Amino acid sequence: MPTTEELAIALAEDVLKAVEETGDEALVNDINKIIEASSSALQEAYMAAIRAQRSEAKARQMLDARLKRARAAQAAKTG
Repeated sequence: MPTTEELAIALAEDVLKAVEETGDEALVNDINKIIEASSSALQEAYMAAIRAQRSEAKARQMLDARLKRARAAQAAKTG
């Protein structure tokens, strides 16, 4: 049986994919309210997973942009 954290991570991944597909940001909070009504432990883990996944995505965007700039600068020097 999956742990509460594993369930929360999987749910958060699915919800964020649905938000990306539909553009419906309210989905995160709607799901949060449903979970909160029955399991505070799952609700806390879900919101932590949402925040972590969104933070990781922003960090990757910044990393990708920096790498792109650095590679372009390197190519300009050698090219």
